[in-house]
Amino acid sequence: MQAAYSRANPSPRYRMLMEQYQTLHSAGAPEQGIAANEMFPGQSLLEHVNPLLNLFAEKKFTSMLDYGCGKAMLYRPINNITLADGRQVSCLQELLGIDVSLYDPAYLPYSVPPQGTFDLVVCTDVLEHCSAEDVPWIVAELFAYADKFVYANIACYPAKKVLPNGENAHCTIADVAWWQQIVETAAAQHPTTEYRFICTLPDMSQVSIASA
Repeated sequence: MQAAYSRANPSPRYRMLMEQYQTLHSAGAPEQGIAANEMFPGQSLLEHVNPLLNLFAEKKFTSMLDYGCGKAMLYRPINNITLADGRQVSCLQELLGIDVSLYDPAYLPYSVPPQGTFDLVVCTDVLEHCSAEDVPWIVAELFAYADKFVYANIACYPAKKVLPNGENAHCTIADVAWWQQIVETAAAQHPTTEYRFICTLPDMSQVSIASA
């Protein structure tokens, strides 16, 4: 699938959705009972900690980009984080043992695109929030930032949250075959970069799109 749009020239729908997400970040969704500081806090990354630790042990990463990090609360040494195995850490950077670069175009503190490349690019709870016509260039951008590995997850079902305009926050809901075509097209341009995209289906089962 060829990308008709790009970072320099995103679709009109991308720009509209960006305004919606920026509003949610700054104002929250009072009608849904969600305060601004609780909107897209970046907590969904926690469920991926164990797979990431396994990758770190195997691949010896020294740099990482969290693409679409939200408010990135897990990287702030505010409160101890309790992991599934009972361990506690002050923040994810302490656990991973490296500095992590953060990027989220909808959240002003992290809205400047990163410079350079990274051993690992992580993108969780993000791609289904992107407009379908822009997904190809966004996935291509993940690979362009990655020197060694791209790790991402994709929800293939509606979200509980809605945007200020009433639209479901998961604005692109597609099947695994649709995502696989996009991922493999992007990956073909970066043959030395490994990847794992985990698609969660409506019944909560998971299918991985991964390099060999």
